[in-house]
Amino acid sequence: MRTTLRIRRAAMVFTAIGALALTGCGDDGGSGKEKAGGSSGETPSGVALPKLDGEKISVAAVWTGPEQANFVKVLKEFEKRTGATVTFVPAQDPIVNFLGTKIAGGQPPDVAMIPQVGAIKQAVEKKWARPVGADAKAQLQKNYSKVWQDLGSVDGTQYGVYFKAANKSLIWYNAKAFENAGASEPKTWKDFLTTAETVSASGVTPVSVGGADGWTLTDWFENIYLSQAGPEKYDQLAQHTIKWTDPSVKDALTTLAQLFGKPSLIAGGADGALQTEFPASVTQTFTGGDQPKAAMVFEGDFVGINIAQTKAKIGTDAKVFPFPAVGAESPVVTGGDAAVALKDGKGAQALLTWLSSTDAAKIWAEQGGFISPNKALDTAAYPNEVQRTMAKALIAAGDAVRFDMSDQAPQSFGGTPGKGEWKTLQDFLKNPKDIAGTQAKLESDAAKAYKS
Repeated sequence: MRTTLRIRRAAMVFTAIGALALTGCGDDGGSGKEKAGGSSGETPSGVALPKLDGEKISVAAVWTGPEQANFVKVLKEFEKRTGATVTFVPAQDPIVNFLGTKIAGGQPPDVAMIPQVGAIKQAVEKKWARPVGADAKAQLQKNYSKVWQDLGSVDGTQYGVYFKAANKSLIWYNAKAFENAGASEPKTWKDFLTTAETVSASGVTPVSVGGADGWTLTDWFENIYLSQAGPEKYDQLAQHTIKWTDPSVKDALTTLAQLFGKPSLIAGGADGALQTEFPASVTQTFTGGDQPKAAMVFEGDFVGINIAQTKAKIGTDAKVFPFPAVGAESPVVTGGDAAVALKDGKGAQALLTWLSSTDAAKIWAEQGGFISPNKALDTAAYPNEVQRTMAKALIAAGDAVRFDMSDQAPQSFGGTPGKGEWKTLQDFLKNPKDIAGTQAKLESDAAKAYKS
């Protein structure tokens, strides 16, 4: 299933929202929660969990920092309700390689949070993944649109439970830097480049790029490609039914080169960007007072987590606008993380049931920096109007969503540091004039990965 969220109006209200902090409300440990070792049963939200006293469950994920801490809160509540002990296992990208090492060593985690559709398929092909049980399926059917169920399915069998989603088409900006430059929020790509030049003329570098993490560069490309080439072409390229040497890819790279080809518009130039990891690309945009290292940074709703590590407040110091339209409409690309069971047993299946429930989604939603694809979750759980708006837009899209293109690809092409699309787009950032060479390398790597 190919999904990329097309939101036309909802994102436009972000900038009208007043002073909003990202601090979460916290979980009150309140009604309906069972004590450790308590009997299983229905909670007010309707999720039934088994008694798992003494059972040990391990969960692997690539999340670090605040994301890891917030996910652990979700796991702690599962422990309280079931009596199980859950261990978080820090994983590395590419997660398929990490899991392969664990499995070869005879120590696979019970559950893995897999961030790529292509990686779920690989886990199934390698016979690592276990089908989702009846209880989790029931939660999915009650709480999720069909598209999110399909994303976790391989050949008609459900393997994944999408717990966390992301709107990956937002430009966050330093409000003071914009104010000092006399800049306004752009709606088109042409206006975006003009705004960048305006900010640059004020003495602040306009754009922060986390080029050390190649996945951010795939998101730049995908947003431009979707808006410029349209959803049908996007689906074709995602499936590799058209080649990366297609003229539509040339057009998108040419557009991206209008930014990447001007080092003065990028914090640290190309070399600096390639040494800047994603978290730093955010924090350097919202620190430094009137002279931040950059005025804008592109990425998803999860940027809020990193902004929270600065003194900037979302809605006043840090504002957001939709990725500018290159074609007729602004694009919005979505991604997500799915829980997949790698071991047979009651514990792993119970955890999938829990993660597909509204109760589990509510815990992280209250902390901020999170959007759930669970349509039954009351959006009042989110800590501010920015996140409530993004969540409502995701749910309102229903089955009309499409997914991050690189996350649909085989991981060797779309999800491996130093290889495939990540590496080639890093090389393109360094030399954006070589469009034909970039296309040829992308197609060569894609052809091998898709075995076409």
